[in-house]
Amino acid sequence: MRLSLKILTWMVGVLLVLVIALVLLVALFDWNRLKPTIDDKVSAAIGRSFVIGGDLSAAWRREPSEPGLRGLMPWPTFTARDIHIGNPPWATQSQFVQLDAIEFRISPLPLLLHHIYVPTVQLSGPRVDLERNSQGQANWQLAFAQDQQPSRWKLTLGTIGFDKGEIALDDAKNHLNLHVAVTPLQQAIPYDQLIAQATSEARADVGHDVGRMVNTQQTNPDVSANAKRSSYQFAWSATGSYQGAPVNGSGKTGAVLALQQTDQPFPVQARLHVGDSKIALVGTLTDPTHLGALNLRVWFAGTSMAKLYPILGITLPDTPPYATEGHLSAELHAQGSRFSYRDFRGRVGESDLSGNLEVVTGGPRMKLSGDLHSQLLRFADLGPLVGADNQAQKQERGDTTPQPNEKVLPVEQFHTDRLRSMDADVVFDAAHIEHPASLPIDALSTHVHLDNGVLKLDPLHASVAGGSVGGNLSMDSNTQPMHTNINLGARHLQLKRLFPTVQSMQTSFGEINGDASLSGNGSSVSGLLSNANGELKLLMNNGAISKTLLETAGLNVANVVMGKLFGDKTVQIHCAATDMVGINGVFTSRLFVLDTSDATINVTGTINFNNEHLDLDVVPHTKGLRIFSLRSPLYVKGTFKDPDVGVQPGPLILRGGGAVALAVFAAPVAALLAVIVPSRGEQLNQCQQVLTELRNAPPASGDKKPSH
Repeated sequence: MRLSLKILTWMVGVLLVLVIALVLLVALFDWNRLKPTIDDKVSAAIGRSFVIGGDLSAAWRREPSEPGLRGLMPWPTFTARDIHIGNPPWATQSQFVQLDAIEFRISPLPLLLHHIYVPTVQLSGPRVDLERNSQGQANWQLAFAQDQQPSRWKLTLGTIGFDKGEIALDDAKNHLNLHVAVTPLQQAIPYDQLIAQATSEARADVGHDVGRMVNTQQTNPDVSANAKRSSYQFAWSATGSYQGAPVNGSGKTGAVLALQQTDQPFPVQARLHVGDSKIALVGTLTDPTHLGALNLRVWFAGTSMAKLYPILGITLPDTPPYATEGHLSAELHAQGSRFSYRDFRGRVGESDLSGNLEVVTGGPRMKLSGDLHSQLLRFADLGPLVGADNQAQKQERGDTTPQPNEKVLPVEQFHTDRLRSMDADVVFDAAHIEHPASLPIDALSTHVHLDNGVLKLDPLHASVAGGSVGGNLSMDSNTQPMHTNINLGARHLQLKRLFPTVQSMQTSFGEINGDASLSGNGSSVSGLLSNANGELKLLMNNGAISKTLLETAGLNVANVVMGKLFGDKTVQIHCAATDMVGINGVFTSRLFVLDTSDATINVTGTINFNNEHLDLDVVPHTKGLRIFSLRSPLYVKGTFKDPDVGVQPGPLILRGGGAVALAVFAAPVAALLAVIVPSRGEQLNQCQQVLTELRNAPPASGDKKPSH
């Protein structure tokens, strides 16, 4: 028993001596003697020069965060002053990091288990120079030396605190130059208090009445108990340029970053202006080593969403001025990141917009997915999206192509260069469209697919004039010029609603049905139609044609033709049937017939979109002697811009020969019959009756086409 007591006494005594020696070593040792060794070791480890230019000291302090008796044990606290970390040789500045001082403490007990636990690191007066050259070399990418064997020691860092400092960023690769100054606030601001203030300021800054578009019952991005206990203690301001546009901003942050405690939020708030784009955010960040929980309320505003591309790297369409507010969360990892902008609401022009968007990186291209909704969409706000904005707006964006004097079809180029930078899977629907009186489109919905440069709108559906237009569209930007496929079908378009401003149409009860299938290569409307292939089938049942209608539709050639045939009066049309086939931009009439009470009019020939040239024959077949003006066939020649319409030389057209002569078009008639859908109500489908008669009528031996 006495021997055991002696052994225990010796062990306690030796341990006590070691503790006292350690205490005296920390307190009395001149730690400056180790500076050369530390400088060499750290420099070798990081591949940069590391120098402690000032005093290196140590002291014993108790750790207030430790509970119970463990809180009585003192911990060694080290302070190094005037720290310098050098830049690589290619950098323009000599120093990467400069610190007035760095202070950290080490937990002594984990050292027995080869564990270095540093609960806090305090940085004083940090000045950081961040540089990246045009080749992509970045000075923040340290070349850590690789040990041949894994170390037995484990390092854990708790929190990082800082005070007044400066950060300079010169990124030649992204054309970003920024200077950020950080200063302490005179008084800490509670998280809850700044959330309300930042929300009000952000809504005022975006310049739109976006506040009334959002759910004001929940504006806090993070309302957890830990977040409410945090506070803002530093202010920052930033100036510089990005992609040639001026950058300025300001905001506030917390004072301590919790590197390991993923439940400890770091509050952030910012307001940035990049050119004429505005971004505001407020919320918290946790797990900063991975940015694993970014929880923010974010506002975006600007003159066009397309201008967010250099900022966010996301391809968005040209739009009118916009403003949105929503909740942004993120998970950032080395292999790929995920950003979610959820429950956002806002305005684009005078249209409302809401929905959810998500961006995922890590694949061959970033991918945008989500859903967008609009309760009221103004058609005028779609102008920039479909290229229908005015010339001044196009010139402001710098994307105008001069229109040649001799051409009618637009030569404005489609801008598809960004389609290959990302993928997309987005559903869009507009419940109601506010449109001009002359454009009767009431609703729109589509599913946007973008995969490796191939854009598809499938399905594409629009409510038009009491009926519907549906189908799909695809554009392949990987081919030059771009390859486009269009498949559309129109059903039950009501004539009086299709032309609501034409008074003569208001007594018409007919409908339009049709199918269009086109494909071709081209980077403009003119280029696409110049080599388009496909078919166009169109039926107008029980309608009317007048000079006013043709002028409204912009069909000047048809206006001249109808004027020569019928004068200026409104002509009731039992059926208008068109079946045209296009090969390399030349569309040939397989069947083009207008059936009226007075005559049946047949149109043959070609429309050449390649050189914008017309070569058509218009042959009227009178049904009675009342219409003496329908005597000779007409020709339509010349260009789209300067057409020539005249009377063909030849014999008078015999009465009653129309339907019999058209029986030679049995095949296209059969194809058009497939387009006919049941008419609504009790209305007789005149086209079905006319086309059936044309298909079944036998050819007459005495009838032949007029000679030219």
